[in-house]
Amino acid sequence: MQVVAVPYFIGRYMGGFAVPEPAITLTPDLGDETLEYDTSHAEGPNGPAQRRMAVLYDELAGVVAGGDRSLVYAGDCLSVIGVLAGLQRTGIEPTLYWFDAHGDFHTWETTSSNFLGGMPLAMLSGRGEQTIVEATGLRPLSDDRIILVDARDLDRNEETAVAASGLNVMSVDDVASMTPPPGPIYVHVDVDVVDPSDLPAINYPAPGGPSAEAVRGTVASLAATGRVVAASVSSWNPALPNAERAAAVTRSIMGVFQE
Repeated sequence: MQVVAVPYFIGRYMGGFAVPEPAITLTPDLGDETLEYDTSHAEGPNGPAQRRMAVLYDELAGVVAGGDRSLVYAGDCLSVIGVLAGLQRTGIEPTLYWFDAHGDFHTWETTSSNFLGGMPLAMLSGRGEQTIVEATGLRPLSDDRIILVDARDLDRNEETAVAASGLNVMSVDDVASMTPPPGPIYVHVDVDVVDPSDLPAINYPAPGGPSAEAVRGTVASLAATGRVVAASVSSWNPALPNAERAAAVTRSIMGVFQE
């Protein structure tokens, strides 16, 4: 399984992003590095952050499509668009397990912050902002092929949108006890799904989550099917306290795909 590092958060390079070696590290030319924009709050549809990530995740799609199975370490969940687009380029239409304390299901109509990091699951299902989706050639994934795991911290509008969708919403324990649907599986883990007492140094901690051991065990049960075609993780923030501990716990969880 090839390890791919994408050390960017909302299109901005992250220093100190240590991943298991050997790894393919993506550092494409994303244009003007002095371009002014707030990485937390985009400037609306087709803003500069989207344009930079369109280049970044199109390259990621090419790496995923051109290699064997990929294990992707990235700075945000928008990277899933690139991974999924890469799988589709090889004819693979997987079931997506999305482990996350948050829903990431906002659109421009529901968001109160304009934070792109709160939108990728909506994007890849064909909703809302589509700049990166169109740039990578991603075909939207149908709701019935998406399993949202342990999304315990949703905004009110987002909660309404998830409830009205066809997403499968489950707990970590639910996934551990169920037989996965037939066909290929893609597993994405945002590390904030883990309770912050077990995994620190994350941007948006959500207390009350499962332990790192529980998440690792459930992810391992998916890996054991032999049907995981790709895995990715939206990682810790290297600039926050206890980042080394967070990196070690993350490597332990995602290491099940290399065993």
